[in-house]
Amino acid sequence: MNGRIYASVLGLLSSKPPVVRVVPLSGRYIPKANDVVIGTVTDVQGTFWLLDIGAPRWAPLHMTGTPWKIDFGETGQYLGVKDSVVVAVESIENTGRIGVTMNGDGLGKLEGGTIVTLSPAKIPRLIGRGGSMIQTITRMTGTKVAVGQNGRVWVDGPEEGIRRARECLRIIEEEGQRSGLTARIQEYLDSTEDPDPRGGARPARPRLDSDGSARPEFDGPPGPHPLTRLPETVPEPEPDGPPDEPPPTEY
Repeated sequence: MNGRIYASVLGLLSSKPPVVRVVPLSGRYIPKANDVVIGTVTDVQGTFWLLDIGAPRWAPLHMTGTPWKIDFGETGQYLGVKDSVVVAVESIENTGRIGVTMNGDGLGKLEGGTIVTLSPAKIPRLIGRGGSMIQTITRMTGTKVAVGQNGRVWVDGPEEGIRRARECLRIIEEEGQRSGLTARIQEYLDSTEDPDPRGGARPARPRLDSDGSARPEFDGPPGPHPLTRLPETVPEPEPDGPPDEPPPTEY
């Protein structure tokens, strides 16, 4: 209109001449091949599980798409309803059917922890350039994090660390489109750090089971890596605001 281009949705500008894109700040996750996502089991069948990955349709995970040797009817012994997994999108058929797999590095069942949901468009801000933002959060909170490109983030670690990490996620969700986000997160983490009177940071408080006994030290999930790779179609924003040109996604 009048030589100008108007977006139909509110989002972050990604300009790579001659293509101009707007990454929406909200809305449902639209899966793409090779995306790494976090899914929750909603139904168990004889040969597959139905996963909710936040997409318009559920994604079936067939038992052959796992590292386990499973016989017909044994699927419930491995994953149950409400269990969470990290899977990769293998294919999207013309019918809309989403094919996923749990075979591959960094994929697997998630044990313990909690899952926080962000807008998928905020995931690049969460990770930061070269993984800087997510590394700062995990280092200063003592937590382990697995990030799904569908906007779901799994966090585990000390109770206080999880609380602080969740607050960082809330800030990113609410202020991810603004400049100065990196400084805002660093300021929050610095202000909530529990100092040791003898100098340095106080060791994280141990997590307790329901009976009050101390839980074992957390070693991280058995399969998923704490960082997942950004999709090539989504630009990674600058630490202090959206970029004018999309930087490389390899890191």
